[in-house]
Amino acid sequence: LLLEWDDFMMTLRGLIPPRMRAGSDSFLREADEVLGQYLRGQLLVMGLLAVYYTVALALFGLDLALPIGVFTGLAVFVPYLGFGVGLVLATLAGLLEFSAQAGLGYTVVMVAVVYGMGQLLESFFLTPRLVGERIGLHPLAVIFALLAFGQLLGFVGVLIALPVSAVLLVAVRRITQGYLASGL
Repeated sequence: LLLEWDDFMMTLRGLIPPRMRAGSDSFLREADEVLGQYLRGQLLVMGLLAVYYTVALALFGLDLALPIGVFTGLAVFVPYLGFGVGLVLATLAGLLEFSAQAGLGYTVVMVAVVYGMGQLLESFFLTPRLVGERIGLHPLAVIFALLAFGQLLGFVGVLIALPVSAVLLVAVRRITQGYLASGL
């Protein structure tokens, strides 16, 4: 698909009337820039969370902190699924490692503290600030977009909420600029 992308885009561009091509090209460039900012912000969130989970699990003494922390941080790209799989992996590793010495309670406390704080950090600070601000969405708008798209489209909605919101934001900006520049 990526190899054929240019041909596909040129075919689509051929369907746009010549008088509208300049506007559509600038819209697509701006949308591409916003989506690039989204991706860079998401990669930054993933990296920071990978470091956080690795360090936090290591502070609790988990031997497999590095692979589980890195996996959890990188898998956060898929909302809730990456967090859930990392939580299960950390719980299993903690049970296997600490069951003989500290017991079940230590593992539960470790997982609850590390993953609870990680989820709060990601949901209320990192994603709204690092992703939302990069694409021009207010942090509250990011949370609202995730909730609305999740309610309307379920899991797929959560996956596409921020990229679609970013493109919609570009469209709304253009419509607003057109309206303000018009005689109305």
